[in-house]
Amino acid sequence: MNEKLHELLSKLRLKGMAGALDEEIKRAEKEGASVSEVLSRLLLEEQAYRQNQGLLYRLKGARIPYDWSLKTFPFDRQPGVNKAQINELAGLAFVERGENIVLAGETGTGKSGLAIGLLRQALLSGYRGRFYNAQDLLDELYASLADRSSARLMRRLCRFDALCIDELGYLSVKPEQANAFFRLMEERYSRNKSTIITTNLAYSAWYDLFQKKNLVDALLDRLNHHCITIRIDGPSLRTPSHGKGKAHKP
Repeated sequence: MNEKLHELLSKLRLKGMAGALDEEIKRAEKEGASVSEVLSRLLLEEQAYRQNQGLLYRLKGARIPYDWSLKTFPFDRQPGVNKAQINELAGLAFVERGENIVLAGETGTGKSGLAIGLLRQALLSGYRGRFYNAQDLLDELYASLADRSSARLMRRLCRFDALCIDELGYLSVKPEQANAFFRLMEERYSRNKSTIITTNLAYSAWYDLFQKKNLVDALLDRLNHHCITIRIDGPSLRTPSHGKGKAHKP
């Protein structure tokens, strides 16, 4: 009978229930549990399995390059970051409201670590997200223009609840890339989706980066309409600490 049950569960792709079946049957025989109790526990196992698989799928799809989280961020070494503010953001109300976050500061101050930590928190909470290096995103947008796949790429990028764009700085930006980036931000704005950006540039320097005043005016208007800007004025976390010769990378 157990073999037949496993076959049925396999055909129905109920892997969580299949994994717990034998133990639950033994438990039921030992405790004299009712059918409803056994079924309830098996269904809970299936639910937990699917939730875990969904999380693994979201984490894989996000393509986060480093295994960083807010728990691993060295707040004690970065006085330029308000820990209470970051913990408040970790509640993810900004994602629910479709607000943007811009983390601005010098190289090595922890911008990427915080951005990845917030993105990971969103994934753990069931939101869909994606990490991009800024130059890689611009290059992908540019390539989509050549093969006429830009509309499909835009739709995919705008489905993410949280999009993390890392290291928007002194890049080489073609006019077509600037236009495509503006279009992306405009569409995410209209769909009330959150974007997390890290940059070592002040907003005033974005004009030199994109070389189009009207475009940057419109971009900053949409970006800052619902935006939390966090300026990190603190030491680099990449310098060795306490004489151990190791640097923290975020």
